[in-house]
Amino acid sequence: MEILIEDPITTCLSPSVYDMICKLGFEARENCDISSIVTQNGEVCWTTITDCMVYTESGICITRCGAVVLTCFLILEAQGLDYGGSVRLLGPVCQAVHLHLSSLTKGQFETRYSPGLQWTGVPELFPEMFDALGSLQSLAISLSLMKLTSCLERALADVYLLIGKECPFLLRDLIASEELAQVFGQSVMDVLKVFVGSPCGLNLRNVLWHGFAAPQEIPPKYCSMMILLTAGLGQLLKGYLQQTKFTLAHRPFITLTSLEDLIVFPDVTYEVLSVLEEVMKKSTFILKIMLPYWEVALINFKSNRFADCAILLLVQLETGLRKVFATVNKCPKRLLTAESTALYTTFDEILAKHLNDGKINQLPLFLGEPAMEFLWDFLNHQEGPRLRDRLSHGEISLPEFPKEAANQLLAFSFVLLLRFIDEDLLSMFKQEKAAVRALVSVAEAYGARCHPVSQLKKQVLSCERSIGVWPLLPLPEGSEREAQRSEGNSEINACCSLITEIVAELCHHVPETHRVPHDSEHLPPEKFLKSVLQYTENLAAYTSQDKNKWDEAVNLTQAALLKIWTFSEKKQMLIHLAKKSTSKVV
Repeated sequence: MEILIEDPITTCLSPSVYDMICKLGFEARENCDISSIVTQNGEVCWTTITDCMVYTESGICITRCGAVVLTCFLILEAQGLDYGGSVRLLGPVCQAVHLHLSSLTKGQFETRYSPGLQWTGVPELFPEMFDALGSLQSLAISLSLMKLTSCLERALADVYLLIGKECPFLLRDLIASEELAQVFGQSVMDVLKVFVGSPCGLNLRNVLWHGFAAPQEIPPKYCSMMILLTAGLGQLLKGYLQQTKFTLAHRPFITLTSLEDLIVFPDVTYEVLSVLEEVMKKSTFILKIMLPYWEVALINFKSNRFADCAILLLVQLETGLRKVFATVNKCPKRLLTAESTALYTTFDEILAKHLNDGKINQLPLFLGEPAMEFLWDFLNHQEGPRLRDRLSHGEISLPEFPKEAANQLLAFSFVLLLRFIDEDLLSMFKQEKAAVRALVSVAEAYGARCHPVSQLKKQVLSCERSIGVWPLLPLPEGSEREAQRSEGNSEINACCSLITEIVAELCHHVPETHRVPHDSEHLPPEKFLKSVLQYTENLAAYTSQDKNKWDEAVNLTQAALLKIWTFSEKKQMLIHLAKKSTSKVV
């Protein structure tokens, strides 16, 4: 099965977003002295960085760069921050920082910046990011930025909770909060807005985590700058904690539970991996510019770097599904990043039943129920692992990310890619590779496991199994002796006889009670039936295992029977009188 959007696609960034990320930061050519940005000891000079922020005032953008004040007419930004102008001025600063970090050895980097990175709770990630910068591999740098933004978000949320209560879920809302401005200062938070906190700025976090940016489209200098900013935030936080006497507490990572219920695919073998390497190059599900992400995901899986593998797979699943979404719903422009005035096409909309305009989303119909159930189980359902959310928001410990989760994602991705290759090639793989057939059959039979209905079924079956292993239903203490004592008891036998008579009387009189009454029938049968109902409730209470008040039950039954007989006699008399008066009229 093949579907095509015109390929080769050279970028998934819309023109304005592409200019913001790939061009604006390179327009200013002047050199920036690194000593004005960071000291020899690694202390970040925030004034130099915050002076690059461009603000608007009464239709005029005022730019401060050192002692020089420039004014120029620009389009106003609603919050008074001109993102394009800020990115232009930050360009040389970012380049100087990148050259500075590139000149350091790993030991020098750790000595100078490790103390400022402790506040993130995961300082061990940053030497890896430093290695990625030194490798000059664009994909490694993009992956580093994704991990950096997720751990930064988690750490900022911990800081927020020092003085706030309900922490915002989204990074942009977190950065815009008054609580963080109180800790770090508003100008510092404006710098973060430009890099990761607004769709009007570079928006590095979203364009990467939502799979819009190809590896070569993220300038390495922005990764270097984000590392320095993170260290600088740690230095500012240290001063704030000393001043307030607060202690920063990191929330524990979330442990993925109930994964055993989601493990349906067998382990991905080297045989499957070799087939997957071939399929990746021929599947139209994958954009050619994004193929390196898939290749590195496989490398990470083989190297037991399961979190890195899962991150890359999730990002590229979103990219590929967005391509299918844009095709089947006939909206090819949705493949690109949206402008700041519109929403991105992300997993939430891709997997929804309806489009924003109310029309039916054709993607679920195209993929089929098994594939959709898998995606909902792993990404959306509250009872599921929600891998994408938890990885992107820094809620999972990356070194402890389970192999089983990465294996399931990789196996599902493989089967999905197979749907977008030539049918002859697919038939060949199925015929020659038993492992391929096994994965396809599992995928086609997949059923929901984390949907609320599935969870209810699981609980019911668990209760059934639990009851099934009971040798005998538990009885209250002493109940066996009570049962033996009551055997052959004449009072109990008499009570049973009375109950039988009561039921017989009810069966006889209830039909008469519910017929349409004659005018002369003014006795309220509802009262009588309520008294009978009360009797049955009291009888059940007296004869329960924990009470066994049989004498009281007999007395209660005799009183109830007397009441029934009295009511019956009155009814019979009324019926007789009614018939007698009718015969006189006749």
